Amino acid sequence: MYPAVLFLLLLLAPSLQKERDFYTFKVVNIRGKLVSLDKYRGSVSLVVNVASQCGYTDGHYKALQKLQRDLGPYHFNVLGFPCNQFGHQEPDTEREIDQFIRKQYNVSFPMFSKIAVTGIGANAAFKYLTESSGKEPDWNFWKYLIGPDGKVVNAWGPTVSVEEIRPHITELVRKLILKKKDEL
Repeated sequence: MYPAVLFLLLLLAPSLQKERDFYTFKVVNIRGKLVSLDKYRGSVSLVVNVASQCGYTDGHYKALQKLQRDLGPYHFNVLGFPCNQFGHQEPDTEREIDQFIRKQYNVSFPMFSKIAVTGIGANAAFKYLTESSGKEPDWNFWKYLIGPDGKVVNAWGPTVSVEEIRPHITELVRKLILKKKDEL
């Protein structure tokens, strides 16, 4: 290829690619169906790597479900991703996980299949979250706040409670509702 043409292609390549954000990924839900995260575009999301046998399980699941009940599903969703990488605290199958969280916590927020969130086999959506935030999960119940545009707003580890980050979430949801109201 001619050097001038190659240079032009390299120059234009970034503008030819669709800008990547969290909502550009596809994932498998807990029932095995491929889902485009684009269905959540335009709303605020809290993405969490969850585990059923962790010391943080009870408090986090209760708080996440309360958050979903209070703010979702029109402008906000918790998006749960089971992960067995930390302490092997999510050893069950997707079906067993689904039954457990529905029976124990009455979970109504979207849940996805069990994934890896770090390392070579990490799910692409979580690689994006890690790269965008500069924060990589090192235990269960990492929380990534995603804006309506699919960009990472902030991230918190498991020692930060859902109650502590709730003001950040409600402020984003409030801004989203006011923006939609102004557009009407």
